[in-house]
Amino acid sequence: MSYKILLLEDDPLFAETIEDFLTEEEFSVSVVDDAKKALNRCYKGKYDLYIFDVKVPYMSGFDLLKELRNSGDDTPTIFITSLKEKENLSEGFRSGADDYLKKPVDLDELLYRIRAVLKRSVGDEIVDFGEFRFDMKRKILSKQDREIELNPKEAELLALLLKFRGKTVTKEMIFEALWSADEITSEGALRVYINNLKKVVGKERISNIRGVGYRFED
Repeated sequence: MSYKILLLEDDPLFAETIEDFLTEEEFSVSVVDDAKKALNRCYKGKYDLYIFDVKVPYMSGFDLLKELRNSGDDTPTIFITSLKEKENLSEGFRSGADDYLKKPVDLDELLYRIRAVLKRSVGDEIVDFGEFRFDMKRKILSKQDREIELNPKEAELLALLLKFRGKTVTKEMIFEALWSADEITSEGALRVYINNLKKVVGKERISNIRGVGYRFED
C-alpha cells in the first residue's frame, strides 16, 4: 500500500515533476499551491508525510508547519526551498521539520530522504495484514489506500488486538482499554464491536476464545 504525501509547491512545473516522480515510485501524492489549501487538506485528511515549499502564498511553509504542530499534528515534514542562509535552515527545524532540502533538488536524493523519514517516523506504527493497513498511532484502517470508517471504540479494539497479534486478549484487558473508569462496561457492546470488525476485516481473522477473550490470528 502506498504512503500518502501532501506536496505544497506553488511552481506548477516543479510540482508536476515531483508528483510524477513520486507517483512512479508508488506514492499517493496530493498537490496544493498555497498555504491555505494545504491547511485545509491537513485538517480534513490524514497524510503520512508533508513536503512543503517555504515561500508560498498566504503564509510561509515555516508558519504553516508551526500552526500544524501547535494543533497537535505531528506528521513528518520535509521542507524544499531555495533559501540558502543557515538561519533559514535553523528556523525550519525549529518549526518542527524532520528534514530540509535545498533547490535545485535531486529527485533520487529526495526519494532517499522520504524513505528515511518515513522509516523513522512510522516504524512499527503501521501494521499490514492482507489488503489492509492499520495506523496504530492514528487508529486509521485502510484497504487499498481507501480509509474504512470505524467508530472510536472499534478502532481502539482493533489496535489492541493487533498489538497482541497471535495472542489472546482477555475481556478484562479490553474493558480497561476501551472504557474509562466512569463508564459502565458492556459485554453486549463488546460483542457488537467484535462482530463489526469481523465484517470489515474477515471473521476468520478474529477468534473467540470462549469465556476468556479474543485473538487476532496471524
